[in-house]
Amino acid sequence: MVEIRVNRAPFLTLWAAVVARRLGYDEDEAVTLGRAIAGLTAQAKGRRLGIYEPRPAEEREKTAEERGKLGAEGVEFMERLVPCVRTEKGLRALEGALPVDPESVRRYLVGKFKESLGLVEAKLTELAASYSREDLKRQAMSLYARLRPDVPAGEAGWGRAGVLDLSRVDALLTTRQSS
Repeated sequence: MVEIRVNRAPFLTLWAAVVARRLGYDEDEAVTLGRAIAGLTAQAKGRRLGIYEPRPAEEREKTAEERGKLGAEGVEFMERLVPCVRTEKGLRALEGALPVDPESVRRYLVGKFKESLGLVEAKLTELAASYSREDLKRQAMSLYARLRPDVPAGEAGWGRAGVLDLSRVDALLTTRQSS
């Protein structure tokens, strides 16, 4: 099998999109939720590591006001409250006060996974399908933590690509199928 090197953010984006589809969101909704989860997770970790400062209160208030004008709502997904808006094309996660463009997320994933995207997505989809929706909803983030690419801890691993070991997915699937 070919070695797949990828950063954790695109892996989380893809995993979250797969989880969202399993939970009943359509493809476009799912990829925007995936992008939002990866962004929220990166922001939280960046703040913990001291890489990011919290945005000034005025900026946060302005964003909240703009989201209010859009009729934004919070959607609980993968242990986070994701700001979203309902559009004529369906639910869209927000980055700031702008709906995420599903096509930009797809281009991002293709750019990061290259020719391995189909394989990785198929394996993750099979894994997600092996869980009931309720179990997947509860365990999605801990599954991500078990499956994500290995990178050095802390700041040393920030933004670095690691090897995505698909044998972990296969082993988990084998365990689930035998139980």
